[in-house]
Amino acid sequence: MKYAFMSFSCPEASFAEMLDLAVKSGYDGVELRAQSKHGHGAELDADATVRSDIRKQAREAGIDICCVATSCRFADPDTAAGSVEDMLQAIDLAADIGAPCIRVFGGKLGEGLSRAAATDLLAESLRSGAEKASSRGVTVCMETHDEWTNPQHVAAVIKAVDHPNIAVNWDIMHPVLFSGWDMAAAFEALRPWIRHVHFHDGPISDSSKLKPIGTGDIDHHTAVRLLKALPYEGFLSGEWINWEDDPAEIYLPRELATMKTYENDAG
Repeated sequence: MKYAFMSFSCPEASFAEMLDLAVKSGYDGVELRAQSKHGHGAELDADATVRSDIRKQAREAGIDICCVATSCRFADPDTAAGSVEDMLQAIDLAADIGAPCIRVFGGKLGEGLSRAAATDLLAESLRSGAEKASSRGVTVCMETHDEWTNPQHVAAVIKAVDHPNIAVNWDIMHPVLFSGWDMAAAFEALRPWIRHVHFHDGPISDSSKLKPIGTGDIDHHTAVRLLKALPYEGFLSGEWINWEDDPAEIYLPRELATMKTYENDAG
């Protein structure tokens, strides 16, 4: 299996420094968070020279750029159109730097909007980027996040879009912590569309507190076993935001070692 980490682990690092951290920590790839002013420079308005240089640096380091994570949200009619424009720009950015997918959110439901109406709005918004994503070889992945941590709600959106370039970013923690789902049940609900995965651990009693994998309440062992049996061909990307208990140089290799132990146990 292939492992990456998001730039939230080193938000101030240049792209070269991030690649060096990935190499030293044993990772196969990196995930670049756009729209958060991280030091890597992969932003929606990055010029052609910057994009070309990022792609070249990754190739020379032997590290894949597995995803461009965006802030796009579509469930509010007041902001959906702007997020569609950002999504289209992010598709171009991902294609230009060699990333196979972008991450988007469902987002908070607009005031007074029903779940059914929000599902329709999300499907319409994502559908508007599907053909561009296809033409540029990029998959748009909706994350199990915010008001869309229930896998059935995400599956309803993806079914409504019905396009191979619109898929799912399965954050394995969120359905468990915020919607009370069992890991295997969440996987089964999303299985046909999983193209990108986020992993991290924490206690159900305090969803804001990250913990080392295996010491929280998230069953990574089962998640890895299910993904390996699929077989899953994408990346598992560690998303550690504002984790200050340990420096990245310490926790990145430690978390990877734990994940690889689970992978080995899965056979």
